Amino acid sequence: MAGVPLIGVSTYLEPVASWRVWEAEAALLPAAYPRLVQRAGGIAAMLPPDAPSRAAAAVARLDALVVSGGPDVDPALYGAEPDPRTDSPARERDAWESALIEAALSAGVPLLGICRGMQLLNVTLGGTLVQHMDGHVKSPGVFGTHTVTPVPGTRYASLVPEAADVPTYHHQAVDRLAPGLVASAHAEDGTVEAVELSEGWVLGVQWHPEMGDDLRVMRGLVEAAG
Repeated sequence: MAGVPLIGVSTYLEPVASWRVWEAEAALLPAAYPRLVQRAGGIAAMLPPDAPSRAAAAVARLDALVVSGGPDVDPALYGAEPDPRTDSPARERDAWESALIEAALSAGVPLLGICRGMQLLNVTLGGTLVQHMDGHVKSPGVFGTHTVTPVPGTRYASLVPEAADVPTYHHQAVDRLAPGLVASAHAEDGTVEAVELSEGWVLGVQWHPEMGDDLRVMRGLVEAAG
């Protein structure tokens, strides 16, 4: 369909996945991500890990980029030793998605980071992360809910001006904000829940909008892409 924005979404790369009679290595993405893009008016294109040198060519074909959730960012990328509770590094994803972020920023392509995607945005731009925090994961594999309050005057606040309950699943968070990034929403305990750049359309959210019914963040990205 002419005029419908093409939104690239980064994917997992798992050593073993099962479907029907098959069990094999797989590039995969929970269906909630492309469905959210579609519900917001875009077309979703999956971007499995590739050579970082090809990231700019991939981004050049997109109208916007979503960096999805997933495993913890490698602490080595922000100069930290791994906490025992930090995931084993997904280095192919880290390298590919960091290159995608840099390419999108360089080209002025609208960018949305979701959970890990927000954290990697912060790390790619020079920030750091808290490797473990209690209270934001209730039980393994189960999304929780908490309230997020926007910072007045930010892009996020222009999309969602009121405090809102959001679906959440994370045990890491932003520690030191990268230069140029500003916090645009907080949880009740003060955790940074959204970040953005003042230049261009660049937003990261710590929660998982694909698991809820609120389309406003994704619709903002799709409208910027159009």
